[in-house]
Order: sequence, then C-alpha cells, then structure tokens
Amino acid sequence: MTNKHLTDKSGEYDYLSNWLGDGLLLSKRQKWHARRKAITPAFHFKILEQFVDVFDRNATELVDVLVKHADSGETFDMFPYVLLYALDVICESAMGTSVNALRNSDSEYVRAVKQAASVSIKRMFDIIRRTPLFYLTPSYQKLRKALKVLHGYTDNVIVSRRNQLMSKTDVDGEALDEFGTKKKDAFLDMLLRTNINGKPLTNLEIREEVDTFMFEGHDTTTSAVVFTLFNLAKNPEVQQKVYDEIVSVMGKDPQEPIQLSHLHDLTYTEMAIKETLRLYPSVPLIGRRCIEEITIDGKTIPAGANIIVGIYFMGRDPKYFVNPSQFIPERFEGEVSVEKFNPYKYIPFSAGPRNCIGQKFALNEMKSVISKLLRHYEFILPPGSADEPLLASELILKPHHGVPLQIRHRSAPALLK
Repeated sequence: MTNKHLTDKSGEYDYLSNWLGDGLLLSKRQKWHARRKAITPAFHFKILEQFVDVFDRNATELVDVLVKHADSGETFDMFPYVLLYALDVICESAMGTSVNALRNSDSEYVRAVKQAASVSIKRMFDIIRRTPLFYLTPSYQKLRKALKVLHGYTDNVIVSRRNQLMSKTDVDGEALDEFGTKKKDAFLDMLLRTNINGKPLTNLEIREEVDTFMFEGHDTTTSAVVFTLFNLAKNPEVQQKVYDEIVSVMGKDPQEPIQLSHLHDLTYTEMAIKETLRLYPSVPLIGRRCIEEITIDGKTIPAGANIIVGIYFMGRDPKYFVNPSQFIPERFEGEVSVEKFNPYKYIPFSAGPRNCIGQKFALNEMKSVISKLLRHYEFILPPGSADEPLLASELILKPHHGVPLQIRHRSAPALLK
C-alpha cells in the first residue's frame, strides 16, 4: 500500500472516468500528487468543524422523515432513507447548495445520481460494457443523460460561486453571505482558492474534484451507517451502551444540537462504527495497478498487473482478529487492541498515500447521524431476521435486499413482536 510503484488505481476504476474525469480518485502519478497536496488542507480538523452543523440539521430532517415508521411495528428498509440523507449532506458540504433529497427523492438530480452510479459501476463487472460496444448501448444513453444533469448542475454552481466570491468580499478578502457576515466555506469554495504550481484550478478541474467528493461521500457513508444500525439492532446490549454514552455526552434533550466536542467524546460510538467497518467495509475491495515490475515476498509482479486487496476478507480473517465473526466494539478500546500490531490489517479507509482523504469527515458524519437517530429511536431487528444480510459487492458493499428494521421512540412502549 505504500510502494511508490503501486499508487495508480487498477483498470476497473477507469470506467468511472466519464463521470469523475481526473479527480482525486482516478488521477495518476504527478497529477494525483499535485491535486492531493493542494486539496489536503480542505480536510484539516479546523475546516471540518464547520460541517458539523450540516450533519446535524440534515440528521434532524432524517429523524422527522422516519417518524411515520415509529411505534407501528412496521418493518421497513433503512437504506434508501440514509442514502438520501447522505446525498443532502454531501451536496451541501461540497457545493453549499441543497438538493432536498430527503423531501424530494424523485427529483431530477437524485435520479441522475442513482443512474450514473448504477451504470458506471456495472461497467466494472460486465465484459460487454467494458468494450467500445458500450457506447452503442441504451446504458450509455442513460449515462449521458444523467451526466448532463450532474455536470450541468455542478458547472452552474461553480460559475455562480466564482462570481459571488469575486463580488462579495470584505476588506480581508473573505466571502460574505447575503447578510454581510462571513460565509461558511463549502468544499467548492476552498477549491476556488486553491492553486497548483501558482495557477488556480480551472472550472473543469474543480468540477472533477467536486463530483469525486460527491461520488465517494454518499454511498460509502450510507453503507457504514446502515450496517452500524443493523449491528446495533442485532446486539441490543451494545446499542444500549452507545445510547448511554450519547446521553452522558449530550444530555437527555434529543433536540440538543451536536457540537464537534460531542463527537470527540463519543468514543464507544466510534468503536461500534469501527467494528462495523471491520465486518462490513464500505469499500470491500481496492485495486492498484503496478507501474513498474516489483517483488513482494519473493514474488515478482510485472508492470501493468492489477492487484486486488480484499479488505472484507482481511477483516474476517482469524489470523488477524480473535472471534472475527463476533461484533465486539471493545476491540478498538484505547486504540491499542487492534492497532498495536501491523495497522495494515485493518484498512477500511485504505492505507498509504492513497488512503481516503475524507475519513475524518466521514467518521464525524457517521457519529453525528447515528447519535441523532439513537437519541430519538430504538432500532429493533424484526423477528426471523437473518444473522447476516445478503451482501451485494459492487464498488460499495451494500445489503442486496436492504436492511429491514423496526423503530420505536425512546419513550414508547415495546413493539408487539
């Protein structure tokens, strides 16, 4: 993972290029290095603090949307709700705009995101779609139509925001909102101020990075949150410990806004999330392309070869984890039990120079929404549920048939079983 000849992504990722261009996920070598260096400051912990309000407001919206299922004994799939929440968060964080996905799940933008993701990912696993014949198929026409919506939306926001930044500034050059107060930066705003080799990023380069942030930041978070809720429902004693910690940190008022200091103190909650990512890593496999011939453990890997790392299988390997099939958040207590040995045995956010640049953002978002949901609802596994959901491994690990759960308000009587 740290070898300098293994920094390029494997060939499978190329099928995302129609959407993401040369964004950070797909760019190679010098271009990737320059972009990564320039973008890294946007994920400094001081910058991340301003996104907590975005997480909290949208989590409150999710709580409100779910209320129709509460206390009814009804079983429903959590996945689509969390996906829409994650889309709202990532759009506001990336571009400073709201697509209101939770309230308008059939909007043109939401449909375009789903269509572009579906077609792009299927290309990775379909031999016909990998060939130039793909451009003669109905799937390509669907992708073109979706990308016209997505690229058009991002392009319009970039142009509008660039004009605003040029016209609405204070004496220190800081962007102002419509009330004349300092505006919180979206990821886009930071990109507009970013220079590489003394030159500002072009609108196309900015769009590539915004779209990459959007792509990487909604499905992965959804997977992690939904599987965490599944594990908490399956292990009610762990759910109770997480809830007790949340109350001890934030108080009993479920409407109390989340602060960054709260998130830092949710240590057991974070342990439960990390244990979920061991069992259900959002990205179950990652690929690298060998730039030059190298030797690893006495085996020669030729230049141009693709190498696949099975993060999902590593997390369940008894060589690395005692009782690997059991959900035990305490493995991560004090960050010593798991990480006292080779840290490359636990890599849900990848590792090395091409690790996930947004992992702190993602963990804060997960803790925000999970803590908000648990302050309002208890999550219950319906009778007869399977011990393990049937998994669909595309680029992102997903439950093939969703994650059926029941919820009840914390003050409500027990659901009828």
